[in-house]
Amino acid sequence: MDPMLDVLPWLSLAVPVTLGLGAVLVPARASLPWANRVTVVAAGLVGLALLGAAWCGPVVSFVRLDAPGGVMLALVGLLGVVVSRYSATYLAGERGLRRYARALLATLSAVTALLISNNLALMALAWVVTSVSLHQLLTFYPDHRPALLAAHKKFILSRLADVCLAVAVGLLGAQAGTLELDALYRELASRPVLEPQWGAAAVLVVVAVALRSAQLPFHGWLTQVMEAPTPVSALLHAGVVNLGGFFLIRLAPLLERTPAAMNLLFVIGLSTALLAGLVMMTRVSIKLSLAWSTCAQLGFMLMQCGLGAWDLALLHLVAHSLYKAHAFLNAGATVDAWRVRSQSAVVPSTLVRPLIRVGLVGAGAGWLLLHAVGVMVPLTLSLALSFTDARGGVRELVRLGGLVALAFAWHALAPVLVARGAPPPDAALLTWLASAGLVSLAAVQVVVRARPDGELARFLQPRLFAGFSLDEYFTRLTFRLWPPPLPLAEPTMRAAQKVASR
Repeated sequence: MDPMLDVLPWLSLAVPVTLGLGAVLVPARASLPWANRVTVVAAGLVGLALLGAAWCGPVVSFVRLDAPGGVMLALVGLLGVVVSRYSATYLAGERGLRRYARALLATLSAVTALLISNNLALMALAWVVTSVSLHQLLTFYPDHRPALLAAHKKFILSRLADVCLAVAVGLLGAQAGTLELDALYRELASRPVLEPQWGAAAVLVVVAVALRSAQLPFHGWLTQVMEAPTPVSALLHAGVVNLGGFFLIRLAPLLERTPAAMNLLFVIGLSTALLAGLVMMTRVSIKLSLAWSTCAQLGFMLMQCGLGAWDLALLHLVAHSLYKAHAFLNAGATVDAWRVRSQSAVVPSTLVRPLIRVGLVGAGAGWLLLHAVGVMVPLTLSLALSFTDARGGVRELVRLGGLVALAFAWHALAPVLVARGAPPPDAALLTWLASAGLVSLAAVQVVVRARPDGELARFLQPRLFAGFSLDEYFTRLTFRLWPPPLPLAEPTMRAAQKVASR
């Protein structure tokens, strides 16, 4: 091979550098068109970097661009172009566009730096920079106090996550003598038994990811930053908040050797997926419903990681990112589509999603594939037959069947991108628990929507509408320890808490 070709993977470094320089050089006028041009150039560099990595190999010194990193880098490059172009129209005439463009490009620069890094410390540092720059986007409207309160809660959680991650990185560096990912993987493979410090580091990584991924009861900020501009919501839900899943995939060799960390991931993920999935039904606002959906989807992704289904977690991450970007940027059309669908069906077709997840859990863990199909097929038929219009029922049946087939096709493709992890010792039991939980979620959703005046609906409605009051307890505690940097009057605080509970 020509030695000159060894420089090609280093093109990946040009992506965060270009975005970072673009953030520094944002002009006072035409700031958002500038940001769009920078993201287009960065997207082109992403394509060249992927070609270089395919030609010369995925790892060069502190640059790592393997299949998971390449997929994520391509995703972020696409989202950067779409969000920046949408922002130019959505925010036309607003004040502070230079500050917005600078924060947007800085966020994208930090995210891409995290994705291509082969050094754990650099990944952690890039995650911190991502959080700080994203904070500027979330507080774009300085006079919207509910948004500022939500951003303050996110800031507190992010700093707690930073502490956990810093301690974990320190422990791993002390034990392995290196923070390079490829060297860390070799060190893990060479040790038949891990010292307790390795397990402590793995658990701290899980805690840090849970704090940053809006898992219950640390979810309030994600459902309350809707005061931020819509393109910021799209970037947050489609890209930034999903970084926790990517971080877990990067440290899969460590987590698989730590049963406590895997079980913790499973418990946190499953409980969040179930509770957030129920609360989502009570939200009238499309953006709030999507925010609760993000909590549930992230919980499901963490549960997949807890089962060792790293390949499916990556595909779930990508699919969720694309779906949420489209949903937020197309929120107006989503309202119209929901009205049409709700008039034609007793039970909305979106209730089949938990059933597809059952199949992904069973297939991803390597067990209960026939069980998953046996559950999904009859329930899919029952949902389709619940349509009052026969033609609509057939059309929906075909659509849902296609979704089921696509889910299992993704399952077959996934190991090509990420190696399937070793299943945990109690994976069969965990898979049954996950399947039972998700089937129960689907059943409750069907009953509540079909009988909104029934006893179950009357019992659940006030509790779900309040989000089980989890965020209220968390807000009181955190604001008592670290008050928001605003001279808020008591009525304003009460109003903010009322908005938070919707």
